[in-house]
Parts: sequence; structure tokens; C-alpha cells
Amino acid sequence: MSEPIEWLIYRGAGEPHEGIEQLPPPPPWRDFGGCGAPAPDEQDGDGSADRRLGGYRHIAELHRPGAEELEMINAALYLRRPLLVTGSPGAGKSTLAHSVAHELGLGRVLRWPIVSRSALQDGLYHYDAIARLQDVQIAAHGAAAGAPGAESAQSVGSYIRLGPLGTALLPSDRPRVLLIDELDKSDIDLPNDLLNVLEEGEFAIPELERIADRLPDGEAEVLDDDGNKVKVRGGRVQCRAFPFVVLTSNGERDFPAPLMRRCIHLELGRPDHQRLATFVRAHLGDEAARSGDDLIAHFLERSRSELLATDQLLNAIYLTDAAAPAGRDRLADLLIQRLDRPR
Repeated sequence: MSEPIEWLIYRGAGEPHEGIEQLPPPPPWRDFGGCGAPAPDEQDGDGSADRRLGGYRHIAELHRPGAEELEMINAALYLRRPLLVTGSPGAGKSTLAHSVAHELGLGRVLRWPIVSRSALQDGLYHYDAIARLQDVQIAAHGAAAGAPGAESAQSVGSYIRLGPLGTALLPSDRPRVLLIDELDKSDIDLPNDLLNVLEEGEFAIPELERIADRLPDGEAEVLDDDGNKVKVRGGRVQCRAFPFVVLTSNGERDFPAPLMRRCIHLELGRPDHQRLATFVRAHLGDEAARSGDDLIAHFLERSRSELLATDQLLNAIYLTDAAAPAGRDRLADLLIQRLDRPR
């Protein structure tokens, strides 16, 4: 039997050393790869989604939904209704949006992560009034000020950027996929504020509505959430193909009945062994999934009576596989701690 590998980088001995050089590569979901000088073959664009835990190009390829999940996804597609997906952390709620986008060729998933301060305006668009005021003041003090009118009106659009919800509602022949993640973390008003936009499939940008008659053809150019210039006519954005909207919730609160009746509701149960193994395989590879099979089984057994999250399982499998310390099971239990209080 081989000697156990010394895995401790920080040893707590109070003596400086170069142990940081022995630190292995990070887990895929914590490999940030920021600039310096990027390698020529480095992927840009949506690369952050591959890195992020739960942001899922490879998982989308491997995802195999159950019969009920499949039916409810298609019901939402047919009826052009938002899909409200509830379930415990790690049940695969966010994966679902990426799987649909991948299989149907609908491009990058537009993601709006919700926090307690999120407001409807954050998802629709941002108008940088301060930057515009500063630019107007600079122009006023310049040697040659341009004449007001169409030119100054058109410039308003350069201070507007659509959010993920606003971008999803742009008119296009094919729907975009929008993930509104962890809606249950919002304040009490946001679910109600979403109702009209999701029902009508349109919204107004007052800053452009006021000047629409001074714009050529009533159109202004703004940036969308992808960083592309798009045209907005008459100060209003109205979808042509209703986006595939996935609202996720960890069940921390109940939603108002008006929102519930406008959504298709899918409740995801606890993931089974096969789904967890697929999750591990997508992030860490086949070998890690095989070597971590016993940890997956132990995780499932504990999750019957404890609230756990699958990212804890990934942490445990990665660390015990990469560092191979003695006391593997003990270390895994330290990393997989219950998220609820014992009853």
C-alpha cells in the first residue's frame, strides 16, 4: 500500500515555506482564469458559465429529465408560460434552463440572480443618468457644441443597457431562455411586479418614449445583456416569441396566487443516485464519479433526514480525490454539514 500523500498546504507551524507551489489546480467551478494575457486558444464569451457551479454546458449535454419534468417543460413551451421550478438546493433547477437552451439551440442563457434588493427595474434595463449628465456638461464647456435635436436625442440610447429580462423580451423569431434564479430570495413586491411584464410580454423605457418623436423612425440604439447594439422603436420593447422563462425557488417562501396561476409549476424531488453521479461526472469526470460512488450513496442516505446541497458533495469528492488524505470519510463529513438545524 502506498504511503498517504501529505496534503496540508497550511501547516500551522508558524514557519514560512513555499508550500503554496504544491497546491493542485482548482476545481473547475472555482477556476476563474482572469486576465492577464489570455492564451490564444482560450474561450471567451460564455466561459464564465462553464466555470460557475451550476452553470452547465457539459451538464446540459448529460441531463436526462424524468417523465413529469419533460412534460412540464414542454407544457411551458407550448403555452408560452413561465416555468416555476421548486425543490431543494442541488435538485437540478438551474440545469433545466441550460439543458433546454442547449438542445433547442437557443443561445446563451440569460441569467438574473435574485437577491433581497432586486427590483423589476434591475431585470428590465439600466439608465445611466449620471454619466449622461457628465457628458452633457463636458460638451457644454467644449469649443464646438452640437445643435440640439435628433443628434442629442439619439445619444440617450447610448446610456441605456437592457437587463436579462429586458433582453429576453426583444422581438426575435426564436425565444431566448431566461433563468430568474432563486426568486424566493426577493422582497415581497418583486413577484407581483413581474406579473404584468410576464403577462403582456412588453415594457416601456420612459427615457426613450419621451423623445421618440425626435428620433429617426422613432428608433434608438441601446445595448442588450449580450453587449450587442439593438434598436428600440417608440420607447417600447415587445417580444415576438415569448421567452422560455424558468423561475427557480428553494421553497423558502410562498408566492402569491396571481403569479402561481400564470406559471407552470414543476416540483423537483431529491436527486437520485444516477442524477448525482451525472452531476459529479459533468464537473469532475468519470473517474471521480466512480471513486466517489460511496460518498454519493452516503450523501443520499443523509439527505433523507438532513438538508444538504450537491455543491457540498462536489467539494468533498474533489478534495478527497485530489488530496487523498487519511481519514477520507471524516473529512467528507466535515465538508458535508447539514444546512438545517437538527430537530
